[in-house]
Parts: sequence; structure tokens; C-alpha cells
Amino acid sequence: MKFIKMHGAGNDYIYINCLDGTFGGDDSSILENTSLIGEISERLSDRHFGIGADGIILILPSNVADFRMRMFNADGSEGRMCGNATRCIGKYVFDNHYTDKKEITLETASGVKYLTLHTGTDGLVDSVTVDMGVPVLEPREIPVAVAENGDASHIDVSARGADFILTAVSMGNPHGVVFVDEITDELVHGVGRELETDPIWPDRANIEFARMLGDNAIEMRVWERGSGETLACGTGACATAVAAMLTGRTAERQVTVRLIGGQLSIRWDSISGHVFMTGGATTVFEGEISLQFRQ
Repeated sequence: MKFIKMHGAGNDYIYINCLDGTFGGDDSSILENTSLIGEISERLSDRHFGIGADGIILILPSNVADFRMRMFNADGSEGRMCGNATRCIGKYVFDNHYTDKKEITLETASGVKYLTLHTGTDGLVDSVTVDMGVPVLEPREIPVAVAENGDASHIDVSARGADFILTAVSMGNPHGVVFVDEITDELVHGVGRELETDPIWPDRANIEFARMLGDNAIEMRVWERGSGETLACGTGACATAVAAMLTGRTAERQVTVRLIGGQLSIRWDSISGHVFMTGGATTVFEGEISLQFRQ
């Protein structure tokens, strides 16, 4: 199987070109077997016995957009949306001449996303702006369970013997944003792991821990459902920016979210209500691997 390793702000995935109807040049029947793809994602994502990644991304043809994306987490579960992956797909299809357009559409499990590609002096894509759509704030649609007549902006939760307040936002996948004075490993790996599977989430959630760095900058670390801590999360950065604005922590409509792997610019347009994310996309290497390797 042929693959491409790419990352957006350190959020790395194994990208598999399925545009010709094959699974990276391998058996096309794999595309019809979701459980097998999940198993392959789990094996390939292993950072000791595989390629190493936060999951795999399939680049597919689409009947409703220019291209289509499917994503699988490192634990084999299928996700609905990944902001960093959308940017990398934009770079891949342009740099490899599958399109000459700098404005493209991408079908995801969370709807069609609109990408604007920005090229550098070498003619290759170095950053991408993604229209992430309107954030979902209605508890039933996120989905998240809240008290009767409650909303998603202020939810009381407990984990590891401590109480927290989180703001729930969906950017195509559910997020719980917790603002703290200091972000620690114990919060991310302990509290984050526990809150991911808290009963308030019908289908688990990504948990962000955020610290304000002024009016227009936020530090964030994320515990992603199905992958654990990752160096960046595009949808999580968007959710965190929205949560900061909703809870009055910033009056700015555009903020910089600083992640372990880099930073993303997030703008919440006051007229359209859409969230726009701009960040880099990097190709690391390409290769081939046997799907029969030892587990």
C-alpha cells in the first residue's frame, strides 16, 4: 500500500490516495470494509510497530464536492471531521496536480467544507483557510446532556476528584472546552481521558484545556477521542475560540490558538456565523508498506 505522511501543526496522519478506486494501490475491496480499515488504522498508527500517526485519512472521489475525506482514529474508530486533515488534503491534491483550483470543496462526514489554498514562492501550498461552518451550540445536536433548561456554555462536571466547568461546542464533532489557569499533564492525560467518556457525551468527546494569553491569544492542549493527546486539533482550536467568545473571555472575533505543534488563526465571522481556520500543511514523506506486517 502506498501512503503519504502529512501533518498540520503536528497533528499527523497517514494519507491514502483512493482517487483511482483502490486503497493506496492495494485491493479496492478494502474500501467497502469499514471494520478492516479501522484495523489497518490501528496497526499503521502504532508509533513503535507501524508508521506512527494520529490515524489515517482516505482521499476519495466525491459526487457532491471536488474530493471526499474519510478519517479513522488511532484506535480504529471512524471520526467525522478533522480540521488539520482538511488542510493537508488541500495541499496534497493541489501539489500533486489533482486540481489546479485554489478554492476547492471537500466532502466530509460533517458536510461539505470549503477550502482556500495559499501557495508560497515555490508554487506549492503552504497554508489553507477552511470554512468550518457554523458552530453547533444546541445541546441535543452536539450532542451533550445538560440539566433541564440548561445550555451548553456552562456544564458542571467532575473528574479525578475535582470539579470543572466546560463549554460544549460541536465543529462537526463534539468538544468540551475547559478554561484553566495552568495546563498540566495531569489535566490532559488524567482529567481529559476521564472526561472523554463522561456520561454527558453519548458518543465520547474531544476535551480541550485552554488558558487565555490576553485578548486575542489562547494556549490549548487537547485530549482527542480515539487518539489521546495530539499536538494539535483544528476543530478543537475552533471550538476553543468559540467557547472563549461565548463566555466573554475575549471580545475579539479573531484569535490565535497556540498548540504544542504550532498555531492556528481562528476567525468567527459575525455576519455569516461561520468559523474560518487558517494554518499550515506539511508533507513529511511518502512510502509503501505491506499490510501483512507483524502486529
